[in-house]
Amino acid sequence: MMIDIDLLLTWGATYKKVKCDEIIFQEGACANFYHQVVSGSVKWVSINEEGREFIQLMVEKGESFGELPLFDDGGYAATAIAEEDTVIIRLHKSNFLQLLKDNPDIHFAFTKLLAVRMRFKFLTIRELAYYSPEHRISTLLNYLKKNHKHTCPVCHQIKLTRQQIADMTGLRVETVIRAMRHLHDKGELHIDKGKVYAP
Repeated sequence: MMIDIDLLLTWGATYKKVKCDEIIFQEGACANFYHQVVSGSVKWVSINEEGREFIQLMVEKGESFGELPLFDDGGYAATAIAEEDTVIIRLHKSNFLQLLKDNPDIHFAFTKLLAVRMRFKFLTIRELAYYSPEHRISTLLNYLKKNHKHTCPVCHQIKLTRQQIADMTGLRVETVIRAMRHLHDKGELHIDKGKVYAP
């Protein structure tokens, strides 16, 4: 979901630069802003007691993140961290909610975005609960390819590291490497010079 930057600026939005690995907001913190990536990328993660990350969402240029508490007044559901030097544009919550009221088409687009993200969460939970590492990885890669996320639209190269795939599937990176090699051997994905291609 991308709201036109000029429209956001009209409503009082401001730019913010964040460095690679900088925390934008932490899980549980009060939400005061709508955030949208202008350049760079952001990972939205849950972090356990041992400091291990589970990637809830990888956010690219033009995408928003951290919207849930803008609608339910709770805290942020996960921590947002810049994956690289990133520029975001942010709009205060009160202005964002008024913008939605005044623009029903944008409000409807957000409803659809939240439904898509909720469907992805259901898919992820099902995979984590029931299936083998190979199945989890295969389902994730197929989802990304189908939804044109983190995948080259021409050659279908996956633009995620093995560590990111591990963090999105709840697996260890060593398990991901072995499982992906097994999927390659079975012809369910292609690995060439370390690059991974979806089927």
